[in-house]
Amino acid sequence: MSVPHHIQANFREVVPALKAKEAIDEANRCLYCYDAPCIKACPTSIDIPSFIKKIASGNLLGSARTIMDANPVGASCARVCPTEELCEGACVLNHASGSRAIMIGLLQRHATDWAIESKASLFSKGEDTGKRVAIVGAGPAGLSAARELARLGHQVTVFEAKEKAGGLNTYGIVSFRLPQSISLWEAEQIESLGVEFRTNTQVGVDIAPAELLANYDSVLLATGMGYVPSLQIEGENLEGVLDAIALVEETKTKPLTDTMMGKKVVVIGAGNTAIDAATCSKRLGAEQVQILYRRTEQEMTCYEFEYEFAKQDGVEFRWLVAPVRILGENGRVTGLELMRMQLGEPDEKGRKRPVSIPDSQFVIEVDAVVKAIGQTRYLELIESFGMEHKNGIVTIEDGTYRTSNPKVFAAGDVIFGGGKTDAMVVDAANHGKRAAAAIHQALNDYTLQV
Repeated sequence: MSVPHHIQANFREVVPALKAKEAIDEANRCLYCYDAPCIKACPTSIDIPSFIKKIASGNLLGSARTIMDANPVGASCARVCPTEELCEGACVLNHASGSRAIMIGLLQRHATDWAIESKASLFSKGEDTGKRVAIVGAGPAGLSAARELARLGHQVTVFEAKEKAGGLNTYGIVSFRLPQSISLWEAEQIESLGVEFRTNTQVGVDIAPAELLANYDSVLLATGMGYVPSLQIEGENLEGVLDAIALVEETKTKPLTDTMMGKKVVVIGAGNTAIDAATCSKRLGAEQVQILYRRTEQEMTCYEFEYEFAKQDGVEFRWLVAPVRILGENGRVTGLELMRMQLGEPDEKGRKRPVSIPDSQFVIEVDAVVKAIGQTRYLELIESFGMEHKNGIVTIEDGTYRTSNPKVFAAGDVIFGGGKTDAMVVDAANHGKRAAAAIHQALNDYTLQV
């Protein structure tokens, strides 16, 4: 069955790129601050005034190199970073009368898009040190570490369970915000430095952790997180109960379908993944999409721009409700029983705890229930490397990213504790860079001792 043209169109990138003159005009608005607050606000410390000035002078190669030098996944971050909370939020022009912040994200995209279209080669491999490093996971943290280690001259092998590199950027962020081609270009840039990618290779299944520890001088664990956990309610095995991460991934790896046309969809959760699942459902043709959250708008963990985007797409939000059981007929979802909630005392993260209101259950008619209540962690894999952890969050030494196993380092989601700013792509990139520096230092120290 052919998919309606409008569904195909719905998954094209929604934010238009700057035209050449628009980019130059915008770059010329920059004050090129000496002690630029935008640099301090960027987790990877991109020299933003410098790359913008290069755009203004027509040096797009130099601009792209400045960006990607600081952030190995800078082309992806140009599209998915919450710039209004980071660099653009810190822009001094926010405080100027009648002015607005420089469009840093779009300028970063302009320069990196030029590099992609020009097939520019930005960096080269360092002089061979003879040291071998294994990286488990080809997401933003793993890619960033691989790029840095290769430039330092180490032999790097990246083990990735999926078919392609890129992790979250390739599989977990909707195409209309981040096309797959962008993250795959970043991986190609890194592969060109001599980094070996072993895709379709799951550590712990296809190759043992003990083998990596025996054959490599150092190992970096950058596996990210897994799929959505169970809701632990009746009816979860009915047809029509979906995993938000799997839903988004299918739109990026399989032909689009019209199976959601005219349906009523609910998404449980209010994080960025929930927003992506909701907007995906809407763009796949769902008649009604509701995000259900057991707290209020003030406690949700998605970015503000994601929230606004979802509302513009026609997604509805229902606060202070929690699922009790999923109803079905003939093995398929037909409804969802909910309970009304109220907020109690704050939890350990400062968010008010949701408390159920007795005898407040009610039922809504739905065709699909999408789970988006967080992600599982790879506990078995973490423990197989002999590392200490707390509920799947790997324990690392301050400033070194070294785990309790002195040969193993960790970066990315495996060391994030959850929260509104955690799991940002740019944070993972920063951690990968810092972990690479720590590994390089440890390998040098070992060489000196020998």
